[in-house]
Amino acid sequence: MTAWLRDPSLLTHVAADEEDRAAARVTPPGAGWLASAETYPRSALAQWEARPTAPAVLPCGSVFDVVTVPSIFGRRMLDRLWTEGPGSGPVAVHRGRMMLFAAPGTAQRLPSLLDWEEWGDSVPPLLCHGTGDAVTVPPLIPANTASEPRWVVAPDTRRPWLPGPEVLLWACVRAVRAKAAAGVRVSIFPPADQDAKVYDVSRRR
Repeated sequence: MTAWLRDPSLLTHVAADEEDRAAARVTPPGAGWLASAETYPRSALAQWEARPTAPAVLPCGSVFDVVTVPSIFGRRMLDRLWTEGPGSGPVAVHRGRMMLFAAPGTAQRLPSLLDWEEWGDSVPPLLCHGTGDAVTVPPLIPANTASEPRWVVAPDTRRPWLPGPEVLLWACVRAVRAKAAAGVRVSIFPPADQDAKVYDVSRRR
């Protein structure tokens, strides 16, 4: 086992610049949780020990699903989850999108819930990765390359709490309302005149 896995405090001395110092770091129990998504977890851990600053590709569907959203909207979701809700599971950013790690089954149910509740057109396009999909996850130790994925909320336990589809639906709705409250009206019909009956989606709940 490499030194950083034996002594997590060594992680604090790896990053060289401001962005890396701000990036969250995976703990050894968190690395074990990520590796458990693989068919052969020990092999995955061995690869990470050899290259802890390299991203990895992990399958979804058994240990976690991943929902990706545009970064700005994702940060609104995180604001709601942490200030008004139960918090979040692990979160990463990659190529302008935020990756929300969620409970298995979320990728299949969340789009249906959004459509059922008639919020699908108000939420930016979601990419939901579940059974049969794989995602690129950030390195265990932040690299010095801005283009690499990085952790916002890194896994730090062997069994992190993961939001399900209902929680992420709630966060999506709150994020849409936050945007509407900032001055962007989210309505089914445009306000043609003051006497017209307008159904404002942001006030349905």
